[in-house]
Amino acid sequence: MSFDLAEHMARSYRRRHLISLVARAGLFVAGTLALVPLFWVFGYVVFRGLPGLNLDFFVALPAPVGEPGGGMANALAGTGILAVMASLIGIPWGVLIGTFLSEYGKGRLAGLVRMSVDLLASVPSIVIGLFVYSVVVLPMKRFSALAGAVALGILMVPTVARTTEELLKLIPPNVREAGLALGIPRWKVILGIVLKGSIGPISTGVVLSLARVAGETAPLLFTAFGNQFWHRGLDQPIASLPVQIYTFAISPYEDWHRQAWAGAFVLVAAVLVLNVLTR
Repeated sequence: MSFDLAEHMARSYRRRHLISLVARAGLFVAGTLALVPLFWVFGYVVFRGLPGLNLDFFVALPAPVGEPGGGMANALAGTGILAVMASLIGIPWGVLIGTFLSEYGKGRLAGLVRMSVDLLASVPSIVIGLFVYSVVVLPMKRFSALAGAVALGILMVPTVARTTEELLKLIPPNVREAGLALGIPRWKVILGIVLKGSIGPISTGVVLSLARVAGETAPLLFTAFGNQFWHRGLDQPIASLPVQIYTFAISPYEDWHRQAWAGAFVLVAAVLVLNVLTR
């Protein structure tokens, strides 16, 4: 009887060990397949874009139509300006919403706000661009950097809000209770203790939101529009790297195609760096 039991246990162990090996092999294959598109796309962009990089690409304006040379200095500067302006709009808005959901996230109002944030995160960016076109561009009667920043700022809100909410929920309740026990008003506890102690983790959500909007093209086509020159004011059209890449990519000129691939490489590299920083 004991021999049969030992043999049965040995067969059971071998079967479980085999199933474990098959499961681990399947997970390894699935993980590898998930990485293949990433490295394929990134490798192809590096292959096509790296040869197009030179000093003029970073310091020169685009050359006139049909002429070789030039660069995307105005688009690089415009993307930086739009990112800063969008951050000034989206980050405070998102942090306030996330704080409200974390600290007062009970009741119908909080549920409605949470559902609205989730819905906003699922809205296509081109719809946001059309919305801003209607409420900002048409009343101003012109495309502008301000309109582009508003569109990108709205796109940043869901990521910042949900990240802030989840991170503030990780703060132990006794931290808040300790502040309240000392007689500190709740709003001061939230600002001076909860939020102040979570600045580092919240910055992760901010960087992720910046990485998302850095490559947006559709909303900028309806708002910032773009130009071939340096930025001249917040109420004027402004160049951006994604729109410049799109414009050059659909042109019939080979040199513009080369610069489009170079711009794509710079954009992908910037997004990769931002995502690495969040880790």
